This record gives sequence, structure tokens and C-alpha cells, in this order.
Amino acid sequence: MSDLPVLGISPQLAARRRKDSMFRALCLAATLSGVALLAILLFSMMRSGVEFLSWDFLANFPSRFPEKAGIKSALAGTAWMMGLTALVAVPVGVAAAIYLEEYATKGRISRLIEVNIANLAGVPSIVYRLLGLAIFVRWMGLQRSVMAGSLTMSLLILPMIIIASREAIRAVPISLRTAAYAVGATRWQTVRFHVLPSALPGVLTGVILALSRAIGETAPLIMIGALTYVAFLPEGPMDEFTVLPIQIFNWASRPQADFHALAASGIIVLLAVLLVFNGTAAWIRHRFGGRNQ
Repeated sequence: MSDLPVLGISPQLAARRRKDSMFRALCLAATLSGVALLAILLFSMMRSGVEFLSWDFLANFPSRFPEKAGIKSALAGTAWMMGLTALVAVPVGVAAAIYLEEYATKGRISRLIEVNIANLAGVPSIVYRLLGLAIFVRWMGLQRSVMAGSLTMSLLILPMIIIASREAIRAVPISLRTAAYAVGATRWQTVRFHVLPSALPGVLTGVILALSRAIGETAPLIMIGALTYVAFLPEGPMDEFTVLPIQIFNWASRPQADFHALAASGIIVLLAVLLVFNGTAAWIRHRFGGRNQ
């Protein structure tokens, strides 16, 4: 006779269920630990930074006196840099994704390009800041300008935009393309009027994530010479500038406790900017996605 019971659950199945329950509990504990740590950090920043949060903090320039210091120039510099970065990186990234998915022939060259793009997405930001210093600051003579920082950030996020856009375009059903070709549409008409509208939610998701990474990067901007103290607003792409991460880094590196509180206030504002930015982009993505379903 068999050692296994005729009725009930076999020992092997019971062991697998116990392992499944243990793994589920482990994953839940890891998730809750991450959420708890994030909540502790947010609470600590709110407690330290709420003291300086006011309209004057947003409307004043940096100062040696904590009670008079603000982030006006950093906010303006961040807006300038993100606008120029999006203006450069988004069209180039989406166009590259369209070419690789819809026009490029599958061969050794296209595979080499794909491998290089995937590798560039994982390159540390220190490499991009050295590249930006060598090309944009020194060779092109852009100096410590908003344009130099924006072009450096464009190189940083370009692989992410290309990869995300390619995945979104690849997810469009082949039947949609076939139907467009069947009624006489050219390849560009098919891409423009059918593929891109269907892939737009995924493309916007990649753009949002890439720009969100760029808005919080500090290392590339320090290397190209972004200033830590700016008491003026940039009026054009060739002006000197600073951004929120640089200003926060400057305050956090000072020994006075009041400047640490200012850094916490700057972090709160940076998080708020990211939430507003991502929320607006998510609304646009949802609206376009609903329209094209």
C-alpha cells in the first residue's frame, strides 16, 4: 500500500504551501519595512523643515542668514533646465525608438545599437557629467550655462526614453498595422495616425520616469559647474544657474543646524514639485490613453 493518505493533502503539497506562506510573509515584511522607513524619513523632514516653509522661502534668494534664505533662483533654474531637457531629449528619444522599431532592418548593426542603448541606461551619472564637462562646457564653449546642464541631462535620460518608447511601440498589436496597410496607408501614415496614438500612454510613462530622474540628479550638474549660490534669475539658456538639488546639497553640507532645516524644507518643495509634475503628466497620459482605447 502507498504511504500517502487516500484523502487529504499530501506531505509534499503541504510543504509547498508552507513555503509559499513563508515567502508571502517575507515579501509583506519587506514591503512594510520599506514603507515604514519612508514614512520615518518623511516625518523627520517635515518636522525639521516645516519651520522655514513659507511664501518668503519660495520668493527669496539664497542668503547667509537662514531666516532670509530662499529657493527662488533654484526653482527658476530647475524650471529652465527641465524645459530645455524635455525639448531636446523627448523628440530625439521618441524618434530613435520609432526608427529602431518601425524602419530599421534587423541585423548586426541594429543589434549593436540596441545593446549599446541598454548599456547606456545603466551607466553611472558620473560618466555623463565627465562627458558633459568635456563636450558641452569645454569643447562647445557653453560654460556654466543652463544649456550645458540641459544637454548633459538629456544624454543621461535619453536611453531610458528610447527603451520605454520602444517597449510601448512594440506592444501595439501587429493587426493594427496590417489593417492600416490594407486600406493603402504608407508606413509613416501608419506610424503617425495609428501606432503612435496607441503607444502614447507608454511613451509618456517613460518620459515621466526619465524626467523625474533628471530633476533629482545632482552629480552631473556639480561637475559642469552649476553654482551653489545664485542671487539672480536666469533669463536665457546661456545664463548661469542653480537647481534645487544643488541648493539642498549646499545647505546640507553646512555645519549650522538652521541650514540643515533649510535643506529639509528644500527637500519638501522638491518632493512637491515631483508630485505635481508626475500627477499632471499622469493625467495627460490617462486622458490620451482613454481617447485612444
